[in-house]
This record gives sequence, C-alpha cells and structure tokens, in this order.
Amino acid sequence: MSASDGPAPAQPAGPADATAHAETRKLDRTMKPAWVFAIALGSAVGWGAFILPAEWLTDGGTAGALIGFAIGTVLMAIIAVSYGLVIRALPVTGGELSFTLHAFGRYASFVVGWFLALAYACIIALNASAMTLVFRQLFPSVMERGYLYTIAGWDIHAPEVVVALAAMIIAGALNARGAALSGRFQFYACVIMMLAVAIILVWTAVLYAQDPVPLYQGFPAEVSPFAAIAVMVAFAPWAFVGFDNVPQAAGEFDFSPKKAMGLIVAAIFASGAIYLTMILVTSVAASHAGGSVDGSVWATADAITAMLGPVGRALVVIAVFMGVITGLNGFTVSASRILMTMGRARMLPPVLGRVSHRFGTPVVAVAAAILIASPSPFFGRSALLWIVDMTSVGVTVAYFVTCLVAFKIAEEDGWSPGRTKLAKMIAIVGAVLSVGFLLLLIVPGSPGALATEPLVALAAWVVLGIVFFVLRKPAVDEMPEEQLEQVILEG
Repeated sequence: MSASDGPAPAQPAGPADATAHAETRKLDRTMKPAWVFAIALGSAVGWGAFILPAEWLTDGGTAGALIGFAIGTVLMAIIAVSYGLVIRALPVTGGELSFTLHAFGRYASFVVGWFLALAYACIIALNASAMTLVFRQLFPSVMERGYLYTIAGWDIHAPEVVVALAAMIIAGALNARGAALSGRFQFYACVIMMLAVAIILVWTAVLYAQDPVPLYQGFPAEVSPFAAIAVMVAFAPWAFVGFDNVPQAAGEFDFSPKKAMGLIVAAIFASGAIYLTMILVTSVAASHAGGSVDGSVWATADAITAMLGPVGRALVVIAVFMGVITGLNGFTVSASRILMTMGRARMLPPVLGRVSHRFGTPVVAVAAAILIASPSPFFGRSALLWIVDMTSVGVTVAYFVTCLVAFKIAEEDGWSPGRTKLAKMIAIVGAVLSVGFLLLLIVPGSPGALATEPLVALAAWVVLGIVFFVLRKPAVDEMPEEQLEQVILEG
C-alpha cells in the first residue's frame, strides 16, 4: 500500500487489499539448475523427435534432414546466447513479455505476449493430441472406438478426446500444486527419455555394424539439396521452441541467473543430439523395413519396430511418452507465466495475476492456459497443426525482440568494451537469423512457406489481437509505470 492510503495497518484488510496482495505476491524461488535444464530440454524435444522423423526423411532425405537440423541447432544456440544475456540482467517472470516491456514499452510487449500465449497454449494442445498417438499404439482397439466425426481428413474418436483432455488437466494440476513438484517431475522424465534414446541408438549401431545397409535416400529426388536442407532449417524455430520456457520462470530460480545461458545452450545441443539420433535411427530402420517410411499414422515407430522388434517399439513409446509429458509440463509453465504477467500488466483481466498462498503458483493463469487449449481435441490433429504452424511466426518474432533487448542491454549495462562488442555482435546475428527464419515462413515460394490455412489463422489471430488490444488499452494505459516495474520486473 502506498503512503497516501493512510494508516492501513490499523484496519483489517478488505477484499480489494487481498486481491492486490495476491496479484503482486512473488512466486517461490524453488527452481534448481537441473530442473531448469530439464524444462528447456523436455519442452524443446517434446513429441516431435519421436513421431516426425519419418516425415522429415520424406521431405528432406537423410542428408537433408541431418544437415538441416545440425545447422538449425547451431543457429538456435546463437539466439539462445542472447536469451542468456537478457536473463542475466533481467531474471524476472514473464520472459520475452517482461523483456519487451522493459526495453520497448507496454504496447510492444502486448504484441509479444499475445502471440506467445497462443503459441504456448497450442503446443500444450499438440502435446496432448500426441498422447492419443501413444495410446493408439498401446490400446488400438479401444482408441478407435466411438467415432464422432471427421475434420480436415482426421477422424475424431471419443476415447482420443478423453485422453487428450485428461493429459491437459493432469499437467495443469501438477503445475498448480507447485513449481518444485513440476520441476522435479520434469527432471526425472527427461532422464528416462534420454536413457530410452541412448538404448535405441546403441542397439541400432550394433545391428548396423553387423549388417550395414544403405541409409534412406540422401535427398528427395524432386527437390534440390539446398531446398531440402532449407526446409529443415526453417523447421528449427518450431522444433526448438521450448528452450525459451526458461526465461518465463527466471523469477523462480534458486540459483544465480548467470548460469541460465549455459543451461539453455546445453539444453539446445542436447535437444539437437536427440533429434539427429532419431533421424539417423529412423533412416537405418527404414532401410531394414525395405526403404519405406510412409503409409501409417506413426511411421517412425513402425520402422523401428521392424528393425528392433517389440522391445524397440516399447522404447520408442517410452521415449515419446516422456517427451509428451515434459512438453505438456514445460509449456504449461510458460503459458501460465505469460498469462500471469499479462494479467499483472492489465493487458488481460487482473485475476490472472493472482498467486496461490497455499502453493505459491499462479493457479488462475494455469487454469486459463489449460482452458484455452481444451477445445483442441474436438478439432483433430490436422486442423491443430495449422494453428501450430501459424504460431511459429509469433515465436520467431519473440526471438527477434529478445535479441534486440540483448543488444540494448549490452549498450546500457556498462560492460567492458570487449564484452560489450561481442554481446552486441551475437545479438545482431541472432536478430538477423530470426528475420531469416521469419522470411522462410511468410515469403511465398520459400522452402518453409506456410500453407494457406496457417496464414488465414494468423490473420484471424492478428485481427482478434487488435480488437482485444483496443478493449484493454484504457486499463493498460492507466497503470503507472512504477507499478508496472514493481509487479513485473521485480515480481
């Protein structure tokens, strides 16, 4: 309470005081380094590394997919360095939204927050839909019962809707009960995932040494090698999205923010290693299976099963299950922190900024993130992929803005000339890379250009954002700058 409010300690706190206190209460600092690394790794890998390699081989070939992902890993690591620089200077909750608010003001931060909130909620939904693919492998006869309808070529079945909704609700409940519980769970799930991948790799290497077979085609016959590699590079912003979950929870670190850069970069290279491993293993498996990776809902698992048998399938199921739940958990953390920060900044209803006294978590924002994602199982995976493709644009814009913030911080923070010059150079390179990723997504005819449906979804979300901004602008404008600094940059 400000001094102008009078001698408030002599009076009992009313409902308004309780609400304000709940909104401005700081989150508990319980996040340990291993948990933060696991949040970045588990979110960046998610389900894609275990479900999509067969599609990547079809689109880019073995050489195109491997080279493209290797390049993408390095490029994303460069961008991640800028994130580390900013976290070191601004270890606050809200990630890119708070960074942008500090450097460029509330209007720019609304744009970043609007796109990131949708992106993270959509990835929660996509991980939940991936859970249904796992259950299809485990209980195919059960999951294909209860046909409801078909959207965009995808059949909707009642058991799949139930599984996806249950997965999101469980992730929300886990996050609502405390960051420590969520972080510890994330760490152990990542360990299991990495062990499963390591066993698959070693087993495949042994079989390949005993019976070398030609790998799946190097590049697709119908496209140039450059185009095949470019498609994979354009996929990098989406494939590695999740490392940026780390700054969303920077206000909850129980360690020095100086460690954040190393944790993020290490997580990106670990993620890249898992992607490259699964591409290579699937290429070998496809050759063992007769050179085909097409024709099934989960071609990657089918190819590996043909090579390694039922145990191989079990390992892939374990890996993707861990990837899915770590993705669900990590993006629930991020989506809720973005919504909480937007609530505290009055960009969204202030109730989203509340922090539970019992659990020390933004329970309302967690519930809102799950609520936003919850309709997705009723629309099918094909339609959901259009939305997720569209969100790649918003995530790439967030990368670009963070690199600009890193450049500004390098100029203002009084570092040594050598360190300042290096930081500014890295920030500029990261910004240029972000623009390059964005152009690959939106320029017609580029190898990674978005299809019509994602572009329509993007236009609709922009229009909705403009409407929402106009409605919330008076509340955003009336909040004093000092209060913004207090509840966000110090919260």
